[in-house]
Amino acid sequence: MSERDLDAAGITDPALRACYEQCRRLNADHGKTYYLATLLLPAAKRPHVHALYGFARYADEFVDSLQDPHPEALTPWGERFLADLEGGDSADPVCRAVINTIRTWDIPAPLFKAFLDSMAMDLTVTEYSTFEDLRGYMYGSAAVIGLQMLPILEPLDDRAYAPAQALGEAFQLTNFIRDVAEDLDRGRVYLPLEDLDRFGVTREQLAAEARAGTSSRPVRDLVRFEVERCRELYRAAAHGPLLLDPTSRDCIRTAAALYGGILDEVAGAGYDVLSARRAVPLPRRLRVAVPGLARAALARRESASWRRLQTAG
Repeated sequence: MSERDLDAAGITDPALRACYEQCRRLNADHGKTYYLATLLLPAAKRPHVHALYGFARYADEFVDSLQDPHPEALTPWGERFLADLEGGDSADPVCRAVINTIRTWDIPAPLFKAFLDSMAMDLTVTEYSTFEDLRGYMYGSAAVIGLQMLPILEPLDDRAYAPAQALGEAFQLTNFIRDVAEDLDRGRVYLPLEDLDRFGVTREQLAAEARAGTSSRPVRDLVRFEVERCRELYRAAAHGPLLLDPTSRDCIRTAAALYGGILDEVAGAGYDVLSARRAVPLPRRLRVAVPGLARAALARRESASWRRLQTAG
């Protein structure tokens, strides 16, 4: 499938194709939900989405890998990328693919600087006092990902930008809710301290319960509060797909349904995120994705027919 996608995207240079393939593997190995949703896009767009995901994942691994982190390497790598982006090419395979994608789709370069700035915050910032403070971080770590994707998804007008940002934040906050225990292992708490205070939870208590694999009632109430806040972000993004090219809509709807399903799993577990990592079971993922694949295929056929009619006219 990768070879056909690269052919459809007009990526013919063997070395560049290998760069895109490395990004695709990063997506397939580490972002199974996103990868599944990407299959709903036209083949010509898939390599470019893989490149964006591969870049974000590669950068994130410098600071978030539990097995082999190299935080000291993030800043020089990011600086080299920004210099390469200005020059138009890179020797780093992941950077080379994403630079090609940026130039192909005219994606604004400042979005990547904002992303790297948020990744650098993870080197020194271990907690956020308020939700607004957290949103400052999430702009670079998540909202800009939605904005990077938009040119590839072909927005119909500028109204698509706000829901794209909201969906990026919703995905990120879903991660924070699901990964409380893992983030504590990294020495970080992303749930705002003002929210911990609201429910009488301390950071030390949260860490102790994570080590024990148990969730007290105050911690569950805290998680319930964050889940409802996250659902509001998904609702704010719900009209976004209608503002995209029809061939992009089912990809985004499916990604939102699959990732939002993590919140359902958290709620179904009584808002306990410390005894186990909550995930959407494969049967449910397939029930969501398979109909989406059929709708996406129909949208691509209708779009192709429309373009043929326009050309003939």
